Amino acid sequence: MTRAKRKVFTSEFKAKIALEAIRGLKTVNEIAQDVGVHPTQVSQWKKELQTQASHVFSTNTWAWLQD
Repeated sequence: MTRAKRKVFTSEFKAKIALEAIRGLKTVNEIAQDVGVHPTQVSQWKKELQTQASHVFSTNTWAWLQD
């Protein structure tokens, strides 16, 4: 019996899905069904984006981007 391979999603894909969930035009279930992932995964990506968004505006991030 072979194991199913885990899906690997790019950070760009995760961000796109998380932003769509934050916008709220569709439910998490609708988004998950459209892209073929579990609704819990969409919720986790949404929560992660919301908690990490403040790092985008930190001073260290801007210094790193300018290099």
